[in-house]
Amino acid sequence: MNKIQRITGRKIRVAVVGCGRIAKNHFGSIEQHSEAIELVSVCDIDPEVLAAHAQQYAVPGYGDLGEMLKEVTPDVVALCTPSGIHADQAVLAARHGAHVMTEKPMATRWSDGVRMVRATDEAGVHLFVVKQNRRNSTLQLLKRAVEEKRFGKIHMVQINVFWARPQSYYDQAKWRGTWELDGGAFMNQASHYVDLLDWLIGPVEKVQCMTSTYRDIEVEDTGVMNIRWRNGALGSMSVTMLAYPNNIEGSITILGENGAVRIGGVAVNKIEMWQFAEPKDYDTDIETASYQTTSVYGFGHPLYYKNVVDVLKHGHEPDTDGREGLKSLELLIAAYRSARDGKTVSLPLEL
Repeated sequence: MNKIQRITGRKIRVAVVGCGRIAKNHFGSIEQHSEAIELVSVCDIDPEVLAAHAQQYAVPGYGDLGEMLKEVTPDVVALCTPSGIHADQAVLAARHGAHVMTEKPMATRWSDGVRMVRATDEAGVHLFVVKQNRRNSTLQLLKRAVEEKRFGKIHMVQINVFWARPQSYYDQAKWRGTWELDGGAFMNQASHYVDLLDWLIGPVEKVQCMTSTYRDIEVEDTGVMNIRWRNGALGSMSVTMLAYPNNIEGSITILGENGAVRIGGVAVNKIEMWQFAEPKDYDTDIETASYQTTSVYGFGHPLYYKNVVDVLKHGHEPDTDGREGLKSLELLIAAYRSARDGKTVSLPLEL
């Protein structure tokens, strides 16, 4: 990619596309960074939802993305739409010269994810894939410990996501719970936890996956996955949206030759075990790193937006670009192929 022109002397113009469940995190983040960012338009296909948000934020509203791109010319288009249409929208935004920020998962098909990366490369714009959980204080400490090799050889990794999504959740919109637009428990609800597999532990060698469906939906609401990393570590991931009566746990446990850590809570927000052979000065930070939350989204969106500001105004590197986003998408597609075919799937998917 050629060097991208920095945005100086004015605010970054952001348009939010899709005003549903996750969009409020984007509106809140834009407000928190109002010294550097301004919301210039909203886009949604539901006329009532669109009118309400356009009025609330005093910006023009559009029912058509193409029309919005022609009339408003935003610097960044934030995609908060169903996952299955991210690719077409990202390609369209890139062709209009806008940087793209997309919610997870970046796409529901591997080919679509690759298409997004190629389109933004060709247009000379950034593709930001929102992985806000990486910015959570608990996971930042864990990432530091892994990078400093405090665990020694990592032997075992366990991730649990035990959340509650009743049938009424899926019935909110026709696209929910579909293969084409949404993806299942692994791809949608637990996508950020799949991201931890590569980001924290390293490249994955192979996966084995089984899934099941209880709700009246196309995709899985429950699944288990076994993982072998290239570094020899073994692990598993257990996911269900059938917890009763509420969200119970979102956790990661890492066991190594010189360390053992468990971060639990409802959304990896509480450090429950932190033991290492060699102490470090920042070990005292584990108490303050834990935080209370009722939201599975955590508090990482404003921090993610800060990185976007730093990239576009100061030339920093993106925390998670399109290629970084492809890593978790590749794992997801490999898991689904394994569950479908009843086979172990090796990575990378393409050579």
